[in-house]
Amino acid sequence: MNRKLGWLIVLIPVLLLAVLGCAGTPRGSSNAGGSGEQPLAAPPEDALYRDAKAAPADRARDLLSYMTLDEKIGQMIQVDRSFLQNPKHIATFALGSILSGGGSAPRENTPQGWADMIDSFQEQALSTRLGIPLLYGIDAVHGNNNLLGATIFPHNIGLGAAGDPDLVERIARATSLETAAIGVNWNFAPTVAVPQDIRWGRTYEGFGEDTQLVSSLGAAAVRGYQGPGGVEDPRDGLARPDTILATLKHFIGDGGTVNGRDQGNVEMPMEEIRQLFLPPYVAGLAEGAGSVMASFNSIYGKKVHGDAEILDGMLRRNLGFQGLLVSDWAAVKQLPGTAMQQITKAVMAGIDMIMVPDDYVGTIRNLKASVLSDGVTMARIDEAVYRILEVKFALGLFENPFAKREFFDHIGSDAHRELAREAVAKSVVVLENRGQVLPLTLESLQENQTPVLLVAGYKADDIGSQSGGWTLSWQGFTGNKIPGTTFLGAVTDYAASQGVEVIYRPDGKLQEGDPRPAAVLAVIGESPYAEMEGDSMTLGLSRADLGVISSAAALDIPLVTILYSGRPVDIRQVRELSSALVAAWLPGTQAQGIADVLFGLERPSGRLSYTWPADPADLPLGDGVGQDEVLYPLGYGLTY
Repeated sequence: MNRKLGWLIVLIPVLLLAVLGCAGTPRGSSNAGGSGEQPLAAPPEDALYRDAKAAPADRARDLLSYMTLDEKIGQMIQVDRSFLQNPKHIATFALGSILSGGGSAPRENTPQGWADMIDSFQEQALSTRLGIPLLYGIDAVHGNNNLLGATIFPHNIGLGAAGDPDLVERIARATSLETAAIGVNWNFAPTVAVPQDIRWGRTYEGFGEDTQLVSSLGAAAVRGYQGPGGVEDPRDGLARPDTILATLKHFIGDGGTVNGRDQGNVEMPMEEIRQLFLPPYVAGLAEGAGSVMASFNSIYGKKVHGDAEILDGMLRRNLGFQGLLVSDWAAVKQLPGTAMQQITKAVMAGIDMIMVPDDYVGTIRNLKASVLSDGVTMARIDEAVYRILEVKFALGLFENPFAKREFFDHIGSDAHRELAREAVAKSVVVLENRGQVLPLTLESLQENQTPVLLVAGYKADDIGSQSGGWTLSWQGFTGNKIPGTTFLGAVTDYAASQGVEVIYRPDGKLQEGDPRPAAVLAVIGESPYAEMEGDSMTLGLSRADLGVISSAAALDIPLVTILYSGRPVDIRQVRELSSALVAAWLPGTQAQGIADVLFGLERPSGRLSYTWPADPADLPLGDGVGQDEVLYPLGYGLTY
């Protein structure tokens, strides 16, 4: 079919119905579709929704009464900035939200570049008849990780090992400052999955496998991002300029799929699903979390995004959630049927805002056609838009929609990097310490008569490897593209202060003329990955990393192995050859925290938040696992 002809076929009945008033006529207007010859008038200056002192709920209801169907539908659409064909389309289609997916950054990836871009988008939104500001969303899952120069904190698996709610709240607080500064007001975090199969590539986004731990730390993250009061009473929380909207994700069952497959199928009994996965949402909602993101996965073959029993039933009616429910990236397109049927299914199941993220013109067309053909009800449209507007009022966006540039100095600040260093030190788990090799004190090094340390491993001088996925891009990167301190840098700095020489040999082999070291510090681990790309059935380390360990062990001196990983991996060979073994997870930009533990400046306090299997072939471990199947149990961790 000719594309222009197809548009006419769809638009002619829509325009006719709009003129006839079939879409409903808003107060103060003569045309429900906004397509008449005379432009619609702006609401009166004394309209209740303009009163900053009124409650967000009252303001949302009032503004809703002035809106056309087109304006309502626009509010339900979220577009990734990289797919926005023209910034003017924000006003043309009255779009409600823009997002930056992983790596979707402005050409000038600086605080100024981000703030200028997002503010220009806000100006487009404010130029419309109703002047409704945008929600701007981002996955700031371990700091404002898309922004070059931001502080990158440990991923959640590390924070789970630290097990400190106050620490998590302070990190979320710092993240909200670094995020609000550039104009982002909506964070797609925290992840409150309770992963049950570590082969899942998003395991590191979960705090741990224990429901109670996830509930505690997830609630702390919400407090840090939003402050108190939630959407209903935002005065001391969301209405402040230094807070952002939190998102509990992904509802529900992620981390419980068969074989840990990303976006796969959950086949647990429903009662087990409730017991394992619901409590973190209960805890997060009790702290006032304003939004929830639906999950890609299916439950017994039925996609959650189209499951009204899960979204409208379990989340809305059973848990009492009245906030904003957003879909995941293009997840609506995974539902069965035509594009219009997919949209109808998702919205009627409970989705309020559709993360399109690309074909917003087609999505708008199909959603409107569904309304006009009695697929999506006007009641459901009004309900969704009301929730979106209430959140925007709670955030104070109508009064202060632009980037909070006064917080630029907090981005990558010394205080935030010290906080990250503290988090790294608390997250480190000492797995082995044979012969009490650790801590590496000056006295212990001098006992070996040679105050020299050998640092080995290709990842020892690589901030990308120590940060993992969701850093500067979706899948992460390797190399030193962002500011921070690598493990090599941290060790070198400390050693210099103690008069200890450090030599770096990535392959773990000494070169001719090298002095004999007192110990080897070898860094190995997983390469960066994120969802989809990160699923692994073997959890194996690379040949290069195993070669480093073999070479370092052949030197016949104490070998301390530092492991970067987003989950427990296969370390049988590494464990056998190492004198000491340390799980550093994905620590982010401040590796000094690892050195603090190794050199005894901080006592190791991290405890495993996931069971470490002896052999990945035994996964999933399930209930009643034997001792032979577990290398280290949940909660394990040595200290000194």
